Amino acid sequence: MKSWWDLGEGYGQLGKAFSVHQITCPFCLERGNFALEHRSEKKKANSEKTLYFDTYRCCNCNGFVQSLWSASEFHGSKSLYDYRVQPWPIGKPEPSEHWPEGVSRFWVQAHDSETNKNLDAANLMARSALQATLRDKAAIGNNLKEEINDLASKGLLPTIMKEWADEVRLLANESAHPKSTSEIPDKKDVRDVLNFLDNLLIYLYDLPHQIEEFRKRK
Repeated sequence: MKSWWDLGEGYGQLGKAFSVHQITCPFCLERGNFALEHRSEKKKANSEKTLYFDTYRCCNCNGFVQSLWSASEFHGSKSLYDYRVQPWPIGKPEPSEHWPEGVSRFWVQAHDSETNKNLDAANLMARSALQATLRDKAAIGNNLKEEINDLASKGLLPTIMKEWADEVRLLANESAHPKSTSEIPDKKDVRDVLNFLDNLLIYLYDLPHQIEEFRKRK
């Protein structure tokens, strides 16, 4: 996006207007429970394109958030809009709405564990999120290694992602099958694993969704 006028053009959420059900209060973490307090708008010269500046009040704790959003100026049968919200919840990971529920559950636990410095648990939950993802994509195998190889053989996992998936598996094995002499996982390794997991889910779920939305508009 090169300009704020590009907000909602070509990529975003289906619909004609911003919906509060997608946002979480940064103070009490209540989701989608907001009332509009104030709206200002700015129109693009010689255009119907409009940027909306909204202030919302959380109906649970009376905290406030600000949303900048805009609907697509040029659309066919499908309307789009996109938005930015601040402030946002700090330390609370939010999974993509395009991920399966089981994958999202393990992903959230992996990130929560890393935030709370429970590094073994972060490794194990990252592994669970990885395996849930592979099985959602119909990977076949008697164990995680075979499932990774199967999805790679089908072309759904590029070579570099297959190698990273194996690193997640190996790192988690140390936490899943500990010895009395096992060391605490390196926090940098854990962060790298979570970063890989994030990118894997974007690659397998979010990018295909964006491509499908692009095709629908055409």
